[in-house]
Amino acid sequence: MEESINLLEKIEEAFAVEELDIRSYSPLTLAYIGDAVYDLIIRTVVVGRANRAASALHKKTSGFVKAKTQSDVVEVLIPHLTEEELEIYKRGRNAKSHTMAKNASVSDYRRATGFEALVGYLYLTGNFDRILQLVTKGIAEIGMVL
Repeated sequence: MEESINLLEKIEEAFAVEELDIRSYSPLTLAYIGDAVYDLIIRTVVVGRANRAASALHKKTSGFVKAKTQSDVVEVLIPHLTEEELEIYKRGRNAKSHTMAKNASVSDYRRATGFEALVGYLYLTGNFDRILQLVTKGIAEIGMVL
C-alpha cells in the first residue's frame, strides 16, 4: 500500500515549525504562501505533461500563474466557495498591498491576491484535496488546458 505524503507536515517537522493559529495570519501572508503553492501545482502539471526546454516550461506556466488568469479562475469559483472560503478570499482581495503586478489591472491583481490567500489558507490548514478541486474546476471552467 502506498504511503500518503503530507509535504506540509514533513516541512514543519524537519524545521521544527511551531503550529500557529491560522486566524492570526494576515491575508497577505496567506497570499504569499498561496502564490507558491498554486505555482507549484501548475509547474508540477506542466513538467509532468512534457519534458521540454525550461523556456517553454516557463512560458506555459506563466500563462496560468499571471494575475489575470488567477482573477478569471476565482471569478468562476466564487459560487462554489463555502462561506469560510469566501470570507478568506474577500480578506485577501481587500488587503492593501504595496506592490502591483506589472501587467494586470488593479481589480485583477486584487482578485488574484484573494485567490492566493484562499489557496494559502487551504494549504496551511491541510485541505490539499480542496485546493486541487478548486484549481482543477477553475482552470476547466475558464477553458484553459494545462
